[in-house]
Amino acid sequence: MSLPHSLFLVIFGASGDLTRRKLMPALVKIHNEGRFPPHFAIVGCARTAYSDETYRSYLKEELAKSPSLDEKEKASLDDFLSTVYYQSMDPADAFTYSRLNERLKALSPQYENDGNYLFYLATPPLLYELIPKYLHDAGILKKPGLKRIIVEKPFGYDLASARKLNKIYATYFKEEDIYRIDHFLGKETVQNIMVTRFGSTIYEPIWNRNYIDYVEITAVENMGIGTRGGYYDGSGALRDMVQNHLMQLLAITAMEPPAKFDKDGFRNEVIKVYQSLHPLTDEYIRENVIRGQYVAGETQAGYREEKNVNPDSRTDTYVAMCLKIDNWRWQGVPFYIRTGKQMPTKVTEIVVHFKPAPMQMFKMKEGFYRGEELILRIQPDEGILQRIAMKAPGSGFYMGTMEMDYSYDRNAQETGDAYVRLLEDSLAGDPTLFTRSDAVEESWTYFDKILDYWKKYPETPLYGYPAGTWGPKEADVLIERSHAEWTNPCKNLTHSKLYCLL
Repeated sequence: MSLPHSLFLVIFGASGDLTRRKLMPALVKIHNEGRFPPHFAIVGCARTAYSDETYRSYLKEELAKSPSLDEKEKASLDDFLSTVYYQSMDPADAFTYSRLNERLKALSPQYENDGNYLFYLATPPLLYELIPKYLHDAGILKKPGLKRIIVEKPFGYDLASARKLNKIYATYFKEEDIYRIDHFLGKETVQNIMVTRFGSTIYEPIWNRNYIDYVEITAVENMGIGTRGGYYDGSGALRDMVQNHLMQLLAITAMEPPAKFDKDGFRNEVIKVYQSLHPLTDEYIRENVIRGQYVAGETQAGYREEKNVNPDSRTDTYVAMCLKIDNWRWQGVPFYIRTGKQMPTKVTEIVVHFKPAPMQMFKMKEGFYRGEELILRIQPDEGILQRIAMKAPGSGFYMGTMEMDYSYDRNAQETGDAYVRLLEDSLAGDPTLFTRSDAVEESWTYFDKILDYWKKYPETPLYGYPAGTWGPKEADVLIERSHAEWTNPCKNLTHSKLYCLL
């Protein structure tokens, strides 16, 4: 993959929060590192009535306050903003696309652009199926040159809507030109999971059912829904986090090594994990899926008191479940996943629990030795920690644990911004770390059964849990069936047994 000679990045939703907080700071970083195509311009599109000059002024003011940018990057804003243009239009109105077409034509000679466009849909999801059609109808997609599109989640709300979206995209774009972005895959620490697994002679031979007892995947937040009540109340934790982010982490943890790490090899192995998931029956869902909703805590409001939320809402803000993978490597190993709002801290991590030695020659002074752990921390305090058995100091031979760790922050290593990595890949035409249409449909095929079960049995428990706690107690019962317990993590990866930052 390589950068084209010339390219226009067209951002729909250019006056929105995502563009301001994530996309523009990432683009500034790419610009400063000289990794744009030789002839490159950004064209922002939204309903707000900006001109080129007023939009640049707005961006300069916002980027100057961005915590993502250092002083050197902020000093270069004028140079970066000289490549930014703005076209006022309504993405929901087909007639306004003629304005965008004329603007692209007018800019093309200056940038030697012969129709190379990358479209970014930073808009509300209701526009996802309209924008490709209106681009086509306006003749913008008919010109020669490459045409790519980047789409933010949600990739549908169920299997039917996901298939509908995939069909719309496929009508106007080739599959290799459709970039369904999941920012988790752009994180350095997520990519490091594959290096740890496949590049280490320590872990590669034992990454299977013979040595691993069970796996936890946790992605929780210490905040509520904020101003997203209107969206979230129609979505919920299963749709918002489990079907996409947690499933990607599960796939990377469980996948087989690809024959080649490229867009086909990697994504083919992801699909195989989804296809190997133990089938969901009504009985299995009843016993292995826990959903909850936060109620008022000491200082926080309950979910039903949040703005734009139905006062009788039964939307899930917490989901925990046990998944099983029916293949040779993982048969019999439970994977416990959970996500929730209003937890004690914000953290995403994977904890791999290894089986204890077959004979316990040495005992713990207190408690029961459950085996060694490998913690892969995605955010915050990114890094990796291994807890291993050792002799406790003093007389006798009692077991203790020692922590070997690597923290990016404490070693002055920058993990980089996920949007920087993924935007660079899309500019260069590398879709490896983006979700493919068949993966979207496989995931929804699986989770639709849970959504259908909740519709079929509206009396399914929705457990309340106080804001600021680790979720409903029923989730503890779920994991205790395997003689295990949740690892309730600290914000800090290291020294968590000495103190805990929340």
